[in-house]
Amino acid sequence: MSRPRIVIVGAGFAGYRTARTLSRLTRQKADITLLNPTDYFLYLPLLPQVAAGILEPRRVSVSLSGTLPHVRLVLGEADGIDLDGRTVRYTGPEGEEGTLPYDRLVLAAGSVNKLLPIPGVAEHAHGFRGLPEALYLRDHVTRQMELAAAADDPEECAARCTFVVVGAGYTGTEVAAHGAMYTDAQVRGHPTRSGMRPRWMLLDVAPRVMPEMDERLSRTAERVLRQRGVDVRMGTSVKEATHDGVVLTDGSTVDTRTLVWCVGVRPDPLVESLGLPMERGRLLVDPHLQVPGRPELFACGDVAAVPDLNQPGQYTPMTAQHAWRHGKVCAQNVVASLGVGRRRAYRHRDLGFVVDLGGVKAAANPLGLPMSGPAAGAVTRGYHLAAMPGNRVRVAADWLLDAVLPRQAVQLGLVRSWSVPLESSSPEVARVPGRPEGAGKDQAAEDQAAEARPGGEHPAGDPTKNPPAGEPGGNRSGAEPARNQPGGEPARNQPGGEPARNQPRGEPAKRGASGSPRASGRPRRAAEAAGPRPARTGSGKPGKAARTSGGGSAGKRPASASGPSRSAGPPADPGPEPPADQPSPGPGIAPGPVKRTDSRTSEGDS
Repeated sequence: MSRPRIVIVGAGFAGYRTARTLSRLTRQKADITLLNPTDYFLYLPLLPQVAAGILEPRRVSVSLSGTLPHVRLVLGEADGIDLDGRTVRYTGPEGEEGTLPYDRLVLAAGSVNKLLPIPGVAEHAHGFRGLPEALYLRDHVTRQMELAAAADDPEECAARCTFVVVGAGYTGTEVAAHGAMYTDAQVRGHPTRSGMRPRWMLLDVAPRVMPEMDERLSRTAERVLRQRGVDVRMGTSVKEATHDGVVLTDGSTVDTRTLVWCVGVRPDPLVESLGLPMERGRLLVDPHLQVPGRPELFACGDVAAVPDLNQPGQYTPMTAQHAWRHGKVCAQNVVASLGVGRRRAYRHRDLGFVVDLGGVKAAANPLGLPMSGPAAGAVTRGYHLAAMPGNRVRVAADWLLDAVLPRQAVQLGLVRSWSVPLESSSPEVARVPGRPEGAGKDQAAEDQAAEARPGGEHPAGDPTKNPPAGEPGGNRSGAEPARNQPGGEPARNQPGGEPARNQPRGEPAKRGASGSPRASGRPRRAAEAAGPRPARTGSGKPGKAARTSGGGSAGKRPASASGPSRSAGPPADPGPEPPADQPSPGPGIAPGPVKRTDSRTSEGDS
């Protein structure tokens, strides 16, 4: 008899816990496959510390293959699910398409940024759901402080030193608290920045900070924020966002270059295409985390509406604590459906919440006991170390170093603004030029594709050519940055740019007829109706494919019509001879220099 095939979609708190528990319970008597866009589990509660420069990104990233040795990892994003055929379609990181058959399917795809119909927010705000967004925010805030220090106009300096965070929940509160400490440290001790006054604003329509917590803890968090100079405005939100500021609902205008969107999350839209009963975007399941009428289908985490047996008529909230415990119960019930053990209903006991406010400050209520100050800080960090499935020693070491050494406030330029749009169904991965959202995230393959294009051109629809409107002169998409800033003209020694001097010039190695490692494919969870991929909008942001139920695929991306043919012979005029110190061109390399075929200036995101 063949071994049962179990497929898990998503490796967040619920998916990771499900895979780890299944690996232990099945004792290698089942084939467990984990489908996830990245090869790591992200410990989200510590993400604000990554943006503030306290922790390095790898500290909050736990290797899936290293901690799940008996689970097969498949890198990719689910495009659709055939419930009758029991298969999951996915697109890999290099555009390859595949299918995973299953006997049991666990949906744990997680959540994405929650959007509101506010003009300009989608173009000018950035979320905070994944590592790329945290790295971008750290670079962006650091860059704004450096540009403000060099600005001659006091109004420009004040605008660049103003940071607006929308959403006073757990994430928004921690981002504002850590961000204020981060920018203050960049001003403190720098004589040339003595006149700078970093300003952080925290907005929310709720009546108080973190309304889901105990009122005493809410007051503690607000008091710490105000002591650090954070402008906390409750009952206020953003009415409109522009490239140089925001208009608030109270009628006031704030000049800023930074808008961080922490309003909340919504379930991953993948479950909408299944055509099954839903509850506010979440898939309805029974207390055993099983979809009624589909004995082979389970769901847990943010995509599942799990009945709260302690509060009849209610559903468990979308928190990491619930998702982590969902995973364990879901794995036990999957194994029970295979004839091992017995089913369990999900019933929880509230363990309390912890909020890290930076330094030794925190707000916590472990087991219902309200705490604040250094004691709460110790409890909060102890809880995170105990809850993390790996990297505990490294995290503790980073905390110790941060306590005794100054932070390194440098911008690495690894993530650009257009790589982390707010309207993304895959916030855990950054977009790359010329590819549909969620597809082809391998940077090395993208660099090779750029080299294979004539003159290092980006393909049509490249966000660097026509990025979304952003702030002038710097850190927003649509601005013209300095020539050495990320997002502008590629550096001369970088792939895709003009060849470096004294280097062999000419056409790079061939990559195939299309000159790209991915000539076709469909975007993440593409529309099921066959047809061409939607064209990019005038702002340069890739359009999102509609989600429907059924099968099909998106059309292929057409190859560029510009540039010489790959099969063409050498040009009639070979051009001047290369300098003496330049190596002679090798086989298949034209001896003449490669010139840009476009006339655009350096533009894009900084």
